[in-house]
Amino acid sequence: MTRSVSILTICILGLGVCLFLTAWLTPGGLELRLTRVKEGSTLLVLPLEQGERFTIHYYHSVENAPIWEEHSLDKEGRIYIEEERYEKFGAGMGKMPGVGRMVTRGKYEVIEDMHSPVGDFVLRVGTPGVDHTILWRNQSFNLSDSVPHEAILFSGRPVSMAAKIWHTLVMPKVNIP
Repeated sequence: MTRSVSILTICILGLGVCLFLTAWLTPGGLELRLTRVKEGSTLLVLPLEQGERFTIHYYHSVENAPIWEEHSLDKEGRIYIEEERYEKFGAGMGKMPGVGRMVTRGKYEVIEDMHSPVGDFVLRVGTPGVDHTILWRNQSFNLSDSVPHEAILFSGRPVSMAAKIWHTLVMPKVNIP
């Protein structure tokens, strides 16, 4: 190999290392990760921006009434509940003193402006009919159809630009059977 080829090779490798380190150290946003508690396998990974919302929609097991719970992530990846919407007060539903503001939207009761930290949490997925469904960016993922009765861990975390690019190119966003 000639001296000029060696220098060019070293420069290209150095540039590649610099680009990789820059991407690794540059913030790339947030991820919401749904993981099967028992197996530890990843079920769903959703890229999110700070404050962007995702919704858990389901039907109350006693009242059979629809419920929407909107959540967001802060810049550290902590999960917050932002809003709850439902048709009527049911078992376990209703205003929580000091959290949010109760309003009516059509036939729905809404607790808005909650911004209450819930952190990582486990959801025991209900059967089809309960239809625990994740709503995100005009997409829906019905967990009840694919993993009924399973415990699913919801966790958020910040990711680097390199991890975001890697997950976009290599890792499947959805691993729901």
